[in-house]
Amino acid sequence: MTGHRGTASNTPDLTAGQQLRRVANLVNGSTLLGLGLARWAGTKIVSGPEGLLLAAGWSLKLPVAGAFTVGNVVVFRSQTGRPLPDPRNATPALLFHEGRHATQYALCLGLPFLPLYFAAAGWSLLRTGDPASANFFEVSAGLEAGGYRQAPTRPFSLRRRRTVARTNPLQESEA
Repeated sequence: MTGHRGTASNTPDLTAGQQLRRVANLVNGSTLLGLGLARWAGTKIVSGPEGLLLAAGWSLKLPVAGAFTVGNVVVFRSQTGRPLPDPRNATPALLFHEGRHATQYALCLGLPFLPLYFAAAGWSLLRTGDPASANFFEVSAGLEAGGYRQAPTRPFSLRRRRTVARTNPLQESEA
């Protein structure tokens, strides 16, 4: 089987875990969805490290991130008026971060990752005002490596106190 692209014997640079992730994301359909989205958007797809596929030139409005992952496909946003970037020049930290998301797809059995991720982003937005800071998936992938800053958590009790504090003076003045 030597000479066949993509066989396990031809991928000595991939660890057993990376090979397993690649196969899992192919079987669960998430990599196929990522390839379909990348092709639909007209991106240029190249092989990347750790069994990832890198797609450059995403120009649709959503998602707004500079890079995002679907299965084993890491999609990079194009910058208006600039030539397509070579995604192989992405920082090792960013590729590590996106590789962690690829692993999360495999662990979530593929497409269930998407609603779980959006629920975690909603929770983070509620808790911090930022969709990444308290998002389990972003924190697990490494906030800083993904280009995110840690926003402070907003305690629920603080909001209640502010509401009570605003209404108490009115109630006392009316009495």
